[in-house]
Amino acid sequence: MRYYIDGLRKYATFKGRATRAEFWMFALIDSVITVALYFGGPALGIGMVPVILYTLATVLPNLAVTVRRLHDTGRSGWNVLWGVIPIGSIAVLIMCVGESSTDESYGPYPGTADPLPAV
Repeated sequence: MRYYIDGLRKYATFKGRATRAEFWMFALIDSVITVALYFGGPALGIGMVPVILYTLATVLPNLAVTVRRLHDTGRSGWNVLWGVIPIGSIAVLIMCVGESSTDESYGPYPGTADPLPAV
């Protein structure tokens, strides 16, 4: 759950990197919530409104964590635009599966950066 909360805290942060665990746990928890709302809304008689609101609220965090994951694999965040075409979303998913890159052009690997000095 920590990864999901961290993803929401970095609501529209497209810079930096996201580890494989952060990306997949965010995707898993987001999917579980979406499915629960999809089946729970009509069962409670409130229709699809919760699903629509939740989806709209989490569009930016989903894009941001995907871009950060692409950065972690050494790819440009612009590759997320492949998801616009139907078969392209599979390509983006395959790109997110890759191992973390040692290239630090998108920032240091998460957890290895020196902490900021206390002020």
